[in-house]
Parts: sequence; C-alpha cells; structure tokens
Amino acid sequence: MQPALVEMAKGFYQDEINDHLTYQELVGETQKTEFDADMRRIAGMERRHADFWKAMLEAQQETLPFVRINRVRLWMLRLLRLIINPVLLVSLLELGETSAVKRYLYFFNHADLDERERERLKQIILDELEHETYFKETAQSLGVGNLRDAVLGMNDGLVEILGAVTGLSAVYPHNPLLVAVSGLIVGIAGALSMGIGAFVSVRSQRQVNEGARERMEALLAIDPQRAVHTYRGELMASGIPAPLAEETARTLGKNQRALTNLILPSSDGENELRSALFTGGAYLIGVIFPVLPYFLASTALMALPFSILLAGLCLTVVASLVAMLSGISIREKVLEMVVSGFAAAGLSYGFGSLMRSVFGLGE
Repeated sequence: MQPALVEMAKGFYQDEINDHLTYQELVGETQKTEFDADMRRIAGMERRHADFWKAMLEAQQETLPFVRINRVRLWMLRLLRLIINPVLLVSLLELGETSAVKRYLYFFNHADLDERERERLKQIILDELEHETYFKETAQSLGVGNLRDAVLGMNDGLVEILGAVTGLSAVYPHNPLLVAVSGLIVGIAGALSMGIGAFVSVRSQRQVNEGARERMEALLAIDPQRAVHTYRGELMASGIPAPLAEETARTLGKNQRALTNLILPSSDGENELRSALFTGGAYLIGVIFPVLPYFLASTALMALPFSILLAGLCLTVVASLVAMLSGISIREKVLEMVVSGFAAAGLSYGFGSLMRSVFGLGE
C-alpha cells in the first residue's frame, strides 16, 4: 500500500477511536432514552470501524499509531451534557464537522483492497452517511437546527459592527457617543435585515421542498424504479462509485419512505419565524460587544481598544467552543475568526481615516 494511503488509514483509526469516545460521552447516566440508545449504537459502530482500520494496518505490518485522546473535548462534552439538552451538542458537533465520507471514498478508489475489505469499507461509508442523516434529522426535529444560524449571525454582528465602529472612530475620534449611536443604528438595521432575509429564505425553501416532495411521492407511488434511478444518479454525481451507488439505491428502494427522506428531507422541523429570531437576535447580541465601550469612554480612540478586545474575546470563545465540540483545531478556528474580524477592523479604520482626510470630517 502506498505510504500516503497508510497514513490516511492511521488517521482514520485515530478519528474513529475519538468518535467512539465522543458518542459514549453523550450517553446519559440513566441510559434509558431513545437518544441514549442511538448514541450507544453509533458509538459501537465507530468502535467496529476502528477495529477494521486496526486489522488493515496490522495486515500491512504497520505499527499502530498512538491514539491522542482529545481529553479537553471529552471534558467539555461531559460538562455540557449535564447542563443542556444533548441534542444541542449533536447540533454543535455537526457545525464544524468535515465529513469522512469523501476521504473514505478516495481510499476506496485508490487503495488495493481485497473483496472482503472492499465490502467492509462499503458498509462503513453507508454507516457514516446514516450518522450524518441522523444528526441532521434529530436536530431538525427538535428545532435546534437553527443553532448554526445563531453562531453565524453572532459572528456576522461582531465582525460587521466592529468594522463599522472602528471606521467611525477614525472619522469622529472625539465623539464616542456619535460612534456608539451610529454603530447601534447600523447593528439594528443589520439584525432586521438578517432576520427578514432568514425568514424569506427558509419560507421560500420550505415551499419549494414541499412541492418537490409531493411530486416525488407521486412518482414513487406510480413508478418507484424511476425514483430509485434518480437517487442513484445523485449518488454517482457526488462521486460515489457506480457499483456502490447501485447497491445503495437498490437497498433504499425497498423502503420508499427512507428513499423520499434522503432525496428530499422533510421540512417539518423548519420554522421561518424561529430562524429569523435566531439569526437576527444573535446578530444583535454580537453588536453589543463592539458598541458598548463607546457609551462608557470619553473619546472614541479610548473606546476603540476595548471594543476590539471585547469583540476578539467573544470571537475566541465562540471559535473555541465550535472547534472543541467539532473535533477540529482550536488554534486554526480561532485564528480564522479572530484574524478575519481584526482585518475588517483594520481596513475600516484605514478607510475612515481616508474619508476624514478627503472630506474634512470630524473636525
């Protein structure tokens, strides 16, 4: 096996072990709910996936990698599991998750596997597809799928209003109240715009999905084979090999309800009003942090570093939470969000300074 593929297999083994431990942490102490049963089932699947990669590496006479357990992530999950609904954690886990399916497909297409290994890897890919579908449907059914909207809305509010007040600070360095009120007005307008946009978008998409779902259900009732053929084409278009796509579509074709949900997921959990409130409300919360110092300081230039500090701390907390729960690099996620926010602030300050010089504003 090629060295690059061996390294991929080692990475898969480590990821599956960590996923196994993650899902175990989501099982409640009573272990009596349907959610707990699902988490135990998925944790068992991940353990079996890890055993597959372990066996493959041993067959290649490769040394098993030392599994680095993300104990900070497990501690955070254990803590949050006690104070919030675990389905919220599922929604957060999905926020930054990069699907393993594409990497598994690459390995499937390029590794020299025997027939037994190919069949086992096919099943692992199907398991991962099932996990993704389960997480999305669980979050949607309980109305917490809008958590993503809240995180993105808050991030937008922080970055956009930080940029606005920074630019205004360059124009009106001695008038912090003007900067604060202007930033607040821009923030409220942005929150309304984001909320209305989310409302219209979700409502329109739900109406389109409902119409398409009705047509698909009619097609399944009249010509189920054509519906199976449609889904097989979608799988192949996404990069899944023809034999695996054929087998998956044929298997799912025996369950028309499951096939309909995969082709056109139900819109029952979507609520345009809730989406608007989550998005607009989170945006407005994000506005508070960069604007607040300008109501308290004697000059805009004095408020500016505190505004940047508050916004940076908030971005760091949000980025760290998303990264820890999603199993991605905390440093990379924090840098991504904080640097983008500070870059916007720097450019806005430069533009504000230019406008002040050109038009003689703020004198």
